[in-house]
Amino acid sequence: MATKISIILTAISIGLLVIYGTDVGAAQGSGEGFLPIDHKARGLGLGLPSIILPIVAFFISRKEPSKILGIMLIISAVLIMIGGITVLAITDPSEAEKMGRNVIAEAAPLLGVGAFIIALGVIKLKKS
Repeated sequence: MATKISIILTAISIGLLVIYGTDVGAAQGSGEGFLPIDHKARGLGLGLPSIILPIVAFFISRKEPSKILGIMLIISAVLIMIGGITVLAITDPSEAEKMGRNVIAEAAPLLGVGAFIIALGVIKLKKS
């Protein structure tokens, strides 16, 4: 039962990350994505849960083997890391400076959390 719940939580995380990435991609051409929210609300509403859910999913089912969950954790982590790399790649440094944003401070935690979740996925795969 715990494994099923963990798989559902991780699937929700992957879904949120896909929606997040799609909205960011849509915002690049027109300046506004298909969701009527700014980048801070998008990060809190879609990004934060998509980081927390895989970690919770791992610990809920930490004693139960599941290759599917391990693979899903890794997929979720790769999507998170792609988001961090994308922040570095598409943000114009002069625009970020005008807005008071530190791009590296925004991207580095995503890369670190992504690496952590990949490690959790590898642990889950090794236990399977």
